Amino acid sequence: MKRHQDILDRLEKEKHLEVLDLCEILNVSAVTIRKDLKLLEQKGLLHRTHGGASLENPYINERTVLDKEKISVEEKNGIAQMAASRIVENDSILIASGTTVQAFSKYIQPKNKLTVITSSLHVVLHLIHDKNIEILQLGGYIRHSSASVIGNYAEYILQNVSCSKLFLGVDGIDLEYGLSTTNLEEAELNKKMLNAAQKVIVLADSSKFGKKSFARICDLSRVDEIITDSGISDIKRKKLEEKEIKVTIVDGL
Repeated sequence: MKRHQDILDRLEKEKHLEVLDLCEILNVSAVTIRKDLKLLEQKGLLHRTHGGASLENPYINERTVLDKEKISVEEKNGIAQMAASRIVENDSILIASGTTVQAFSKYIQPKNKLTVITSSLHVVLHLIHDKNIEILQLGGYIRHSSASVIGNYAEYILQNVSCSKLFLGVDGIDLEYGLSTTNLEEAELNKKMLNAAQKVIVLADSSKFGKKSFARICDLSRVDEIITDSGISDIKRKKLEEKEIKVTIVDGL
């Protein structure tokens, strides 16, 4: 059926589509689209999601930092360089865990003094040699898979600090579910980081969109800016901007 092929062709380009978008594009009812998606899923050609469909399984399994570092390397470095330009003179920032924010730490060049609070051991190792950077390493239990700390000790420290920006890496960005990660305790720490920051900047390559993971961090209403690569679809970008989120796409990626 031509309509089924149209759906698959668009998914090949967009990676994830909403039912309502397909209704508008193909000029058919939501009931018809859902039947189409169910049939295509039964044939193993796509994965149905809440309110849409994806070519890839939208549910993410946990992988180690070493595994993640090998994925979308060029995109992560481009996003990291753009994120570093958001730092201003005498700034104070929070840096969460993950390979994209680890890449971000490599490009940080402080303007005069910079204060960094982070849960990531790798971030500390990247920054420790710069005497203009004051580092507060959060303490607690170490997650081996992410080389970062979690737990009540880290959360307690965050109750007593305030920073201008949080640079946050995530495992999934879903328009309805929001931001998510694979570990519940890490999600709880991220929530405390959100409360300690005036502005939230998400660093995520385009493969993260339309995906969700076990532990929800927050709704997209908490996000001020997302820095990503050109693989993000126009539909997703427009929907994010409709939510008053600044979407920065790194040129050439």
